[in-house]
Amino acid sequence: MAESADAAFAWPAPRENPHLVGHTGAIDTFKEAWNSGRLAHAWLIAGPRGIGKATLAYRFARFALNGGQGGGEDGLGMPPDHPVFRRIAAGGHSDLAVIERGIGERGRLRAEIVVEDVRTANAFLSLTAGEDGWRVVIVDAGEEMNRNAANALLKRLEEPPGRVLFLLVSHAPSRMPATLRSRCRVLALSPLSATALDGLLTEAMPALPGEERRMLGLLAEGSPGRGAALAEQGGVVLYRRLIGLVGTLPALEAGPLHELADGLSGRDGVDRLRTLSELILWWLGRSIRASARGELQTMEEVVPGERACTAFLQGAALDRWVAVWENLGRSFADADGLNLDPRQVLIGAFSALQEAARA
Repeated sequence: MAESADAAFAWPAPRENPHLVGHTGAIDTFKEAWNSGRLAHAWLIAGPRGIGKATLAYRFARFALNGGQGGGEDGLGMPPDHPVFRRIAAGGHSDLAVIERGIGERGRLRAEIVVEDVRTANAFLSLTAGEDGWRVVIVDAGEEMNRNAANALLKRLEEPPGRVLFLLVSHAPSRMPATLRSRCRVLALSPLSATALDGLLTEAMPALPGEERRMLGLLAEGSPGRGAALAEQGGVVLYRRLIGLVGTLPALEAGPLHELADGLSGRDGVDRLRTLSELILWWLGRSIRASARGELQTMEEVVPGERACTAFLQGAALDRWVAVWENLGRSFADADGLNLDPRQVLIGAFSALQEAARA
């Protein structure tokens, strides 16, 4: 099959998205608590990135701010032309506050949620409900709060005002303070099934060939958000090229590597490196797990020939490869935080892979 760039698409932003696929168990748990009159004041919606956690949080928020009235198959749905939906989508509902990373002094998005972001919500909570009903606070995402911000929110969770619902979204709840987690009822969401994800990808990208959609589905691992990001960055094409380079290890052909690295120059270089780094870590972690289980030669291939290209891991000292995976993860994180040259970062990563393969 000839290489072609993935069709770009994007899901609606969570506050604007009327649709939700999956997570029926979490929805049933919330509805049962609501109907019983014993609704927890704080909920931690946890799970992998991109599977619909924030979309679910806004679905809960719309339901609560509409007085517990919803529709659709799950009983929480609301059409986009509903007044509550429109005001939340526009960011103009007086009884909803959203805590998220704000804009810093240089006009850029901050790397973390700071205490000033939480204080804005605290000021909102000091007021009475604008519509004599519930008020809702959404935190997106919980692990992005720094220590001072987390402590400021904790005070509110310890002494919550009446008829206030806190919805904390988290991709990595273990990075949140245990004191915060202990004040919340946890809804642990799982990735979507392969069938559900394929349905979403088919709807979003009807022109994408079925084989490429299958490959994208494997790479996304049940995450529609990850699928959207990979499609936007040409993830399938990048993964093909990545596996092609892996297949030359330990010799490592310099020409294809430098050609791939040269594609990281320009305005989009940082984003493409981020996608490539995620794919490298995903491939290596998946291959290590398969090798440890003795399944390297039977794992489903994303691209043809992937098993043969990864055969050097068969019977290898996996503790050494786990260390390589960990070191690469730190290197990519440093590159992202320190604004390093994407081209050199990629070449350095493959040099580490080459050294490990030779050993």
